[in-house]
Amino acid sequence: MARWEPMLDEVMRSRAPRLLAYARLLTRDDAEAEDVLQDALVRSFGRGRSFPDADRAEAYVKQAIPSVFIDRYRSRRSLSAAYERLARRAPTLPDDGDRAVVLDVRAALAELPARERACIVLRFYDDLTVPQIAHRLHLAEGTVKRYLSDASSRLAGALGEDVEWRGGAATAAVVAARPRKAGR
Repeated sequence: MARWEPMLDEVMRSRAPRLLAYARLLTRDDAEAEDVLQDALVRSFGRGRSFPDADRAEAYVKQAIPSVFIDRYRSRRSLSAAYERLARRAPTLPDDGDRAVVLDVRAALAELPARERACIVLRFYDDLTVPQIAHRLHLAEGTVKRYLSDASSRLAGALGEDVEWRGGAATAAVVAARPRKAGR
């Protein structure tokens, strides 16, 4: 048993109702309050942090609850804003000849690790520069370059050499540069 587990058990046994009531003050419903409390407990005890007594552990978790609530609120707000931006964009449907290529590109993008995919989309769909991508994702420029390079190599391997990116910030259309060979 890890050294922090008995303290977590003590906090959950004796202090959870008070901590949950505190979380309810910030949230809309009981389920959300429970999620906030759970995240605060993970944040507080997740790195093997030890506390000298249950009072200090409770105080630490209580301090973490508003931070967790704000982080969750920001995340929801960011997601909502992203959905609104996507909804405002007029869908550009490719003609029948390019639909298969678009589906291939989407499938290949889905296979990329999350950060590589984010870098590729920001670079070619949003037409951001490497420094802008680095700033947006809170990464070093060299890291962004590596992700772009790795992702480009993986996409080239998955798609072959018959696909190229065209377009700017709003479109980044994918078009077939030459017909695909059978068996690819």
